[in-house]
Amino acid sequence: MSALTLVPPGLVVLAAAFVVAYSSHRVGHALGVTVTGGTLAWAWLVPAGQYLEVTFLGFEAVLFNVDTLSRLMALIFAFIGAAAVVYSYATEADTRQTAFALAYVGTSLGAVFAGDWLTFVFFVELMGVASTLLVWTYGGRAVRAGFRYALWHGLGGSLILAGIVWHYVEVGSFLFDAADGIAPGVAAALYAVGFGVNVGYIGLHVWLPDTYPRPHIAASVFLCVFTTKTGVYGLGRAFPEGHLWIAYMGGGMAVFGAFVALLQNDMRRLLSYHIQSQVGYMVAGVGIGSALAFSGAFAHVFNHILYKSLLFMCAGAIIYRTDTENLKKLGGLRREMPLTMVIFAIAALSIAGFPGFNGFVSKGMVVGAAHKEHLDALWYILLLGGVGTFMSFIKFGYYAFFHGEAKQPVPGRELNTGQKVAMGSVAALCVLYGLVPGALFGLLPGAESAKYLAFPAAEAKAKYTVFTVDHLIEGFGLAALGLVGFTALRKPLSAVGHVPDIDYVYNRAAFYGARGLVVVVTDFYAAIDRVAVALADRAMWAASAPTVALGRVAPWLVPDPDARANGAEEFDPELQANVGQATLIMVALLVVVLVLLFL
Repeated sequence: MSALTLVPPGLVVLAAAFVVAYSSHRVGHALGVTVTGGTLAWAWLVPAGQYLEVTFLGFEAVLFNVDTLSRLMALIFAFIGAAAVVYSYATEADTRQTAFALAYVGTSLGAVFAGDWLTFVFFVELMGVASTLLVWTYGGRAVRAGFRYALWHGLGGSLILAGIVWHYVEVGSFLFDAADGIAPGVAAALYAVGFGVNVGYIGLHVWLPDTYPRPHIAASVFLCVFTTKTGVYGLGRAFPEGHLWIAYMGGGMAVFGAFVALLQNDMRRLLSYHIQSQVGYMVAGVGIGSALAFSGAFAHVFNHILYKSLLFMCAGAIIYRTDTENLKKLGGLRREMPLTMVIFAIAALSIAGFPGFNGFVSKGMVVGAAHKEHLDALWYILLLGGVGTFMSFIKFGYYAFFHGEAKQPVPGRELNTGQKVAMGSVAALCVLYGLVPGALFGLLPGAESAKYLAFPAAEAKAKYTVFTVDHLIEGFGLAALGLVGFTALRKPLSAVGHVPDIDYVYNRAAFYGARGLVVVVTDFYAAIDRVAVALADRAMWAASAPTVALGRVAPWLVPDPDARANGAEEFDPELQANVGQATLIMVALLVVVLVLLFL
């Protein structure tokens, strides 16, 4: 077992990414599946408590630290990385794109296995670089979106780093075990806002729907997994006792994302808003801070990665076969793509939290924790988000598979072998963890997770039970409300076109603000230039005709012209300047003017 601790798995994946970039399509993707599958086995086998400590720039650093939380994150990251590589191969993604995607996976593993804040933020920043390159490699509209993505994550990363440096000043160490989470006060505020970009706080979320619909369909599968979930992991490490402000921000994200998604017609844009919504449940769980809420937050991280990646695979399969992203231009695909419809139904019921699917388990844990902690307002907010989720995916399924007849041809096979393997394996886990939640409970952090049960048991005092009557009524009730809500709003929703987000304001404020600043600065310097040119002209004129100039400035120093006409004293010939003297005077005046301007 000691051999498993010699090299951090994230570095192995990064090394493989470099090789994949220069490999053939088949060999490169086979290597990608092998290395991510090997990481999955490694994460399962490595014993808890293992760590690798080094010294970096005089600071103690832990390149990886194995505990229950990091193992959970590594297991799901490695599994979905392998499935996404298979999907990439099946959808003809080139090896350069897959190499950037594997670099993204490797840096994410580096972040979740870090045992200190310095190593953690180092890998988080590398994640931002790798994911930006993954977006850019597709070209076209993805390039500008990638620039905006990089700006947002540069801002967030700077705030995170500032918070960690402030934490070091307060605590004196970067190690996780030097303090219980991030230092309170300014450090915590900077850190929380910085990771607010990663997880998509309301107002800081616009990069999500802006970026994720742009690149290759396989790239979107990778993108929907790692950045936001690593952000939740970062909040969990920093706020192990929770924070009420974070909890209510999570509730707001759950509702905002769900109902804005309901207004979207672009499939991947709709799914991107639902990343924000579902991450809101995770953020709320971290913010509530109880043992059940914390376990529920990371159970939802695990489950969300499964069903959200599956939803992006389904959307990608539709786009791959029809070359159409707009739901209004689809319809009737139930006959053309019946297997995709079944897989989509599994993913949609999972994300909506329908009984028997994995989202029902983890979402119920977070909602139940809010209820147990008597946070009634938050409880109602989270339930409302659940209604919006049902409505959104009823809309997606209706317009993609049932509305009218197929408007787009579906040439060839519905799904090729690679797509079936990737999508089928993920769909199977969505059902497995929904019907056998104990399989997930055994992976969750916290001692109380051993007391979570699937069914009520008279002999056991459970901390949480999944299939209770109240919880089942809640799940079926939210589904019914979602169905009724969509039926009532279907016609108004069908008339909705493109709905701008707050980035409509951001982008125009940045454009017109920058343009106004350029105009003001340009006009200011133009005015200075005009003054300088005028002064230079005056200086040249004065140098060429000093007597006349002196007569205008100090006429008492110049003899009266009438007296001169009567033979009086002539002008002093020394006042007549030659060309060399005029040039000297002009240069001297210009130097004085420039000095005054810079002062």
